[in-house]
Amino acid sequence: MKIALIIPICSSDNEKSFYDYRFYSKFLFSRKYISYLLAIPTLTALTPAKHEIRVFDENIEDIDYEWDADLVGISVRTMYAKRAYAISDRYRNLGIITVLGGIHPSMCSEEALQHCDSVVIGEAEQVWEVLLVDAEKKLLKKTYQAENLTDLSLSPVADRKAMSKDLYLSDIVQTTKGCPFHCEFCSVHAYDGQRIRSKSVEQVVNELQTISNSSVTYKKKHAIFFADDNIIANKKFALELFAAIKPLNINWMCQASINISRDDDLLKLMRDSGCGAIFIGFESISQENLSSMDKGINKRYDYLEAINKIQSHGILVHSSFIVGYDYDSEKTFRELSEFIRESRLLMPLINILTPFPGTKLFRRLSDERKILHTDWSKYDTKHVVFNHPTLSSEELYDGYRSIVRDAYSYESIFSKLNYYWSIDFWKRSNDLDSVKFKYRLLFAIRLCTLLFSPNMDRSKFILKILPYVFRKHVRISTILSLMAYNDFAYSL
Repeated sequence: MKIALIIPICSSDNEKSFYDYRFYSKFLFSRKYISYLLAIPTLTALTPAKHEIRVFDENIEDIDYEWDADLVGISVRTMYAKRAYAISDRYRNLGIITVLGGIHPSMCSEEALQHCDSVVIGEAEQVWEVLLVDAEKKLLKKTYQAENLTDLSLSPVADRKAMSKDLYLSDIVQTTKGCPFHCEFCSVHAYDGQRIRSKSVEQVVNELQTISNSSVTYKKKHAIFFADDNIIANKKFALELFAAIKPLNINWMCQASINISRDDDLLKLMRDSGCGAIFIGFESISQENLSSMDKGINKRYDYLEAINKIQSHGILVHSSFIVGYDYDSEKTFRELSEFIRESRLLMPLINILTPFPGTKLFRRLSDERKILHTDWSKYDTKHVVFNHPTLSSEELYDGYRSIVRDAYSYESIFSKLNYYWSIDFWKRSNDLDSVKFKYRLLFAIRLCTLLFSPNMDRSKFILKILPYVFRKHVRISTILSLMAYNDFAYSL
């Protein structure tokens, strides 16, 4: 069979997003994206060689509906469900079989079945080959559900050959699944389970070497994002993994729980093996909100102390916060902005509380009749989709917008960059990944082309930042990222 595998984007094309890369594409005159959904190369690896596969990722390319596919598989997250359904409906109108999978169809299978021929519920590893055989025999079932969670030690290496390799800025690898925590707002433990499942260290090293051996230009930096929800959940495995990847000379970042801040030996090993950043869900600075969301682990830590400890090892802390829990108010919004300024968090991700299907939060708000609608394209963490107990939707949105704009004003960006560039350790660590002069010159020239736009704040920022662009320890990619986040913040 000829199989098309598709990664959809949100249908609200006129709205900017913290997650899109349109600013980068416009600045670089190239349609590039940060990375891909790992589900697609996983499905490719599970597909017998006799089938022909094409991948269409709407982040970087248009779907070729004229390619004569026999079966279409679409991986669906909630905010992209509306677009995924539209794509599936169009293919079905062409007489082509469509299959939807991923976290949203798994949680809303009856809804998804209105727009496709079959739904994969849960992990595809145990059912994909069976589904393909049934499709060939014209015996496709409405649903396919794995009876047990997948043993990751038996998982094949993700096959990235069908991806548009030269258009992605980094690769994504997953070493473990599952999360022992049970945060109310999170669907990970409902979808992946609470038991930590791991690949073998040998599997991960083999996958990383496969990626590094690619001849694609961008891979020369060997930039990897480990998609594990908490890479240190199994500390013994983490120690073995970091020691094994140390000789591979890769640059990587990951997600981890805040307790990593109290393990100096682990932090040192992470830095020595190439870790440049850790993404931590702080979620709230309110103790009442942390209790409400069942994020008890965070209550035991001083955030400023944790941030400073991690960053003292030369590992940048990326952070996320949620606004809209029951105890939030205009006062807590101001306090969060003040905390971000005080902590100098470089790229904080601010989300409006969103009740995703499958979460305890969704069930609670549904029972309380507080969910406003199920227009999934608005379930993107930047729209208010529920009734808050004390704030109007406008007040909640205004609070969110004020925090994001304060964090990403050009004044704030320059202040934080100037701080990091003044620290000797950051200078030394960034010197190891210095960019060639010609690229710095091209970046400076491109910045200068923006000087005469109506955006005076940006022009002032560019004039202040230009002398720094040619310093070896300054990462121009960080400047570009922060300019993109400013572009998003002031589009709200």
